[in-house]
Amino acid sequence: MKIVKHIICTAVLALGCAAAWAGEKQWSAEKARAWWDSQEWPVGVCYVPSYAINQFEMWQKETFNEPVLDKEFGICQELGFNLVRIYLHEDLWFQDAKGFKKRISRVLELASAHGIKVTFTFCTNGGGPEKLGPQPDAIPGVHGGGHWCQSPKKEIFFNEDRWPEFKEYLQDILRTFGRDSRILYWCLYNEPENVRNGRDCLKFMKAMYQWAWEVRPSQPLTSPVWQRPGYAGTKTRLDMVSFVCSNSDIITFHCYYPPKELETFINMLHHFHRPMVCQEYMGRTLGSTFETCLPIMKREKVGALAWGLVEGKCKYRFPWGHKLEDGEPDIWFHSIFWEDGTPFNASEVEAIKKITADKSTAGRKAKYPIAE
Repeated sequence: MKIVKHIICTAVLALGCAAAWAGEKQWSAEKARAWWDSQEWPVGVCYVPSYAINQFEMWQKETFNEPVLDKEFGICQELGFNLVRIYLHEDLWFQDAKGFKKRISRVLELASAHGIKVTFTFCTNGGGPEKLGPQPDAIPGVHGGGHWCQSPKKEIFFNEDRWPEFKEYLQDILRTFGRDSRILYWCLYNEPENVRNGRDCLKFMKAMYQWAWEVRPSQPLTSPVWQRPGYAGTKTRLDMVSFVCSNSDIITFHCYYPPKELETFINMLHHFHRPMVCQEYMGRTLGSTFETCLPIMKREKVGALAWGLVEGKCKYRFPWGHKLEDGEPDIWFHSIFWEDGTPFNASEVEAIKKITADKSTAGRKAKYPIAE
């Protein structure tokens, strides 16, 4: 009888906690900092497996490749990385919700076996209207291969009557994995300011935050600031920047520019007194490198996610705007290794390992502390 009472009490307590979380909106800055203090400095990559041209090819049952995932998570571990960022897509859930979630679980298992946590991104304006099924070959010489998938797809994005379909998908994923300690945080909308093809996503993004708050995962929610307001004549959507910074639990941003610009961006954002993650950086030909930028982020305990790990179908070694006739680049734009594990730059790999070896010192000498 005592055992039965204990089980009942535990269940009631768990339900009470879930009810308390549900409907909670943005974390307080104090709660966000307390959470951050309990986390190891997160450092890693935005990850697309070498076998995939896009989200569909990564996740579909017919192409999902556990041996490659396991191998490449092992490469991350060898570099001292402890976080990968991965994109999802609603069509995968619409097609086979149970199977899609099973594969998400498997990715979490494989990553965790190598000491790696995951952050998932739901939406992005980048890419095009690709369809499920066999995916096209990469366009030769083109950064990313030319077949990334927009999310939400245009049939949903431009039809508000279909937004409840996306809400059901988003909330099911968050309910299923919203208490999973192997997930560090959720990125709701990638680069919302990067408006393409008329995809002004502010209204949809606001709805996403409401849907996410209704189920309130235990992990933080965020969307990134795309470019520093005012940088090089940037046409910043201040309404979007204001919304994401005022409603995200942690501050995320992207910076593919030299270390001085990275430091300026961190200085600007630290006034929100919230943990920060630079969830995209490292474009060598733009002056954003591991050797120059990663030490700054370690000093400040700003999470650091470079773009690209192993060169595969997406050909991230080619810079933005590259054409086939431009030939092979002398300096890779993204990525660290060839598919066979040979590094683009062996000394760079050693530098990464040296910086990531002792994460306990991250933030000890911060110039821009987030504590109020």
